[in-house]
Order: sequence, then C-alpha cells, then structure tokens
Amino acid sequence: MDSIIVRGGAELHGAIPIAGAKNACLALMPATLLSEEPLTLTNAPRLSDIRTMTTLLQSLGAEVSTLANGKVLALSSHGLTSSRADYDIVRKMRASNLVLGPLLAREGQAVVSLPGGCAIGARPMDIHIDALEKLGARIELRDGYLHATAPGGLRGARVPLRFASVGATENVLMAATLAKGTTVLENAAREPEIVDLAECLRRMGAQIEGEGTSTITVQGVDRLGGATHAVVTDRIELGTYMLAPAFTGGEIECLGGRLDLVGAFVEKLYAAGLEVTETPRGLKVKRANGRPKAVDVVTEPFPGFPTDLQAQMMAMLCTAEGTSVLEEKIFENRFMHAPSSCGWARGSTCMAARRR
Repeated sequence: MDSIIVRGGAELHGAIPIAGAKNACLALMPATLLSEEPLTLTNAPRLSDIRTMTTLLQSLGAEVSTLANGKVLALSSHGLTSSRADYDIVRKMRASNLVLGPLLAREGQAVVSLPGGCAIGARPMDIHIDALEKLGARIELRDGYLHATAPGGLRGARVPLRFASVGATENVLMAATLAKGTTVLENAAREPEIVDLAECLRRMGAQIEGEGTSTITVQGVDRLGGATHAVVTDRIELGTYMLAPAFTGGEIECLGGRLDLVGAFVEKLYAAGLEVTETPRGLKVKRANGRPKAVDVVTEPFPGFPTDLQAQMMAMLCTAEGTSVLEEKIFENRFMHAPSSCGWARGSTCMAARRR
C-alpha cells in the first residue's frame, strides 16, 4: 500500500492472538534435514523469511507444503538431492546458515554460502565453525562458501562457546543429535527458541538434557524419526503488543502469551507503571495510572532484556515521565532508529526523555 493512515486519541481494548516465533520456526525447519520421516510444524508464522527457508530446503531436495492458510508446515527430507546452499538464497536471510549442522550430521558434507553482513551488527560464523570442528568436521572457506566435511562422521565432544550465540547453539545442537557419543555444549544460549528446538528434536527421538541452561548434553543416536510440534509463541511480537496500552491506555489481552518468555521485559513494564496479569488465554496488560514512568534498560542475552524489544521500549519511554537510560550490549548498531525515536544517542547508550 502507498500509505497507512492512523487516527489516534482512542484507547485500545480487545484480544489479539500472538503468532509462532519466527526465530524458533527458522531453526525448526532445518531439523527436517536430520530425518527421512515427516516433520509437521503447527502455529507457524506467515512471513517472508519462512518462505525463504522453504525455498532453501526445497533447493536441497526437501519437500515443504503449507497448510491451514500457512499456519502449518509439512516437511519431508526423505530424498535429499543436494548439500549445497547457494548464495542467491542464503544472502536473503542469515538464518540460512542453520542448514550447516544438519547437513553435516546426515550427509557428512555441506557447502554453505557465507550469509554476508547484517545492518544491526557483526554476526561472525567463526563460533559456528569452531564448534563444529570440535565435533570432527573439517571446514574450509573458499570463494565465499564454507566447504564442510565429516569423513569419519561427527563425534561427541566438549564444546565450549566463547559467546552464547543462539545460531551456533542451534547448529551444534542439531549436529550433535546424530554424532557418535556424548556432546556437552557449554555457555549455550538459553533463549526460549533453543528450548523449543530441543523439545522438537526430543520428539523426533533425540536424547537431550539441559536446554534452557548454559550447559546442554546430547547423547547421539543412530537415526531420528518424524514428529509434530507447535512453534513456541513469538516473545518479540508478544512484547510489542504488550507495550500498546502504555501509549494509548486501555487494556489488551495477548492470546498465547506466557510470562516465562518475557520475564525481564515484564519487570520493566511493572516499573514503568503497567499492570500485567495472567489469564487462562494468555496475558492481559493495562496502564495503571496516567503516563508511564521512566526506567533504565540494559539489553542482555536471555533471560535478560531482549535486544529485539529495545527499539519499541525506547519509543514508549519517549512518552514517559522523566529520563530513561538505555544501554545496548548485544549489537553495536541497534540504535540506528534512535534519531527519530528519542532525544539523543551516543555509542551503546541512549537517553530517552519525554519532550515537554
């Protein structure tokens, strides 16, 4: 559309369903590469990134069908035809690199294009490479592609990550399910998307313990089967809608919302003067008394305040009484929105003050 017209001044009331998490679904879809049996994902979000991952999996020989108006994905990798993820597809979405671990585990080889840069900051692949090499992979960079092989198959090992990378945790977790022996992944990411992936893999027959903590243990198995799995609620979409009453007043119920997905975020909402209550259907949010109050925010890996909700929180704090300080510790360029959202930004710290 050419324009969006918003007529403000009205409180928001009602209930809204929260979709499945994009970041969870993008990790769950490559899990189909680990098995010849079907994998069905329900509560899938309808997004362009999901279509891109569909195209990538299909280029490898997987079958992907969308059902129920796109909310159900039926995947099958019983007949893979390729182990090469081409640049033309991978360049569109960084999560495409999540086919590396599954292809190595099942096929013993993979050629995956480097995903390129990212506007919000550096996300290097070296953590993925170092971790997979500890499992016995040999990886070389040639002509912009990672050429990976596992001549003797992947082997379980102790894998300490120097940073709790979500993508590296997902790649190693999937690869380790079919590795020989036991893998102990240390300094693992703890995000709900990691827990969701582990639950899906366990349904497929994987032996995994410790997801949601910094140490995950995987006992490799000979094969994985099929499964049906519901994609976890999108905590970023959830948090975005939860902020709406802070701007407008009123009361909103977020269907499918869970406190365990947004604990640190909800603590800041409480401090800003919002009320959050659990209901049988999800979470209900309303503004308690007048304008929200200023709060300070520091983004951190889960279970800390999520970097993906920092921009929305900053916009809300521009309407709050008093001065708030926001510090970004995840991505160095996460304040690109700041010139149009808040008073001023400097380095990794931004001040948001209500303009009087």
